[in-house]
Amino acid sequence: METKNNYHIHVEGGSSPLTMNLKELWSYRDLIILFTKRTIALMYKQTVLGPLWLILNPLFTSIVYAAVFKGIAGISTEGSPALLFYLTSHSLWNLFASSLKRNSSTFVTNANIFGKVYFPRLTISVSSMLTSLFEFLVEFLMIFVMILYYAAQGKVYPRWDLMLLVPVVLLQTGLIGMGLGVLVSSLTTKYRDLTFVVDFGVSLWMYITPVVYPFSQLKDNDIMYRVMLINPMTVPMELFRKILLGQGTIPTVSVFLSVLLTVLVLIGGILIFNSVERSFIDTI
Repeated sequence: METKNNYHIHVEGGSSPLTMNLKELWSYRDLIILFTKRTIALMYKQTVLGPLWLILNPLFTSIVYAAVFKGIAGISTEGSPALLFYLTSHSLWNLFASSLKRNSSTFVTNANIFGKVYFPRLTISVSSMLTSLFEFLVEFLMIFVMILYYAAQGKVYPRWDLMLLVPVVLLQTGLIGMGLGVLVSSLTTKYRDLTFVVDFGVSLWMYITPVVYPFSQLKDNDIMYRVMLINPMTVPMELFRKILLGQGTIPTVSVFLSVLLTVLVLIGGILIFNSVERSFIDTI
């Protein structure tokens, strides 16, 4: 006996912009993966070295950092090999910076597809963060091999007991970049010149984050010390080096501030993003 399937389609108004429909976002996880694969494929299509740039770029950058900041300026790396110190710092900072930059142009870059078909717009943002995470993981493989080499020589002392915290550090770093990125993206629908500020702002931010120098170099009464305490990237950077190199200073007060600011930036960015996506097509 042939049976008929009855389908009921329920159409209703969109949810409030003050809500975050994570269940709907999860149901589009296949689309997120598809966007991520597409972005990665397009990045290295028709390139001579392809994904090898993910290793060469941080390696050459770290060599320059080691020559300038360690060799010329004489900045301490807390006893860690200079090249490894800067590679470790650069990899985490690049995860944050690339996540922020990619998300900061979400609306402008994807205006055509947003205007044609519906899907949760945050899928693009999550995909951008995952693309940055993929780049980090390729770079991290090189760093991990170097850590094993230097650890065997007794030049670094990784905290193997804290290795399970690495995913937490990566998640927080990616989410800070994503939260700020979607916030900037929402504002650029009306103020296009903000896109020019992002690269400049990220470059300045790097110098008020312990990337090319350790936090221990700062004195308690320093203005920079106080700035570092409220910088949400200070704790992830120092904790990351603490785990991998066995060297790092983690101010207790900064741990709470870092987590709090990450949550506030992420929630605030997504709520503003949800509000703007309803009418952005009229202003792009």
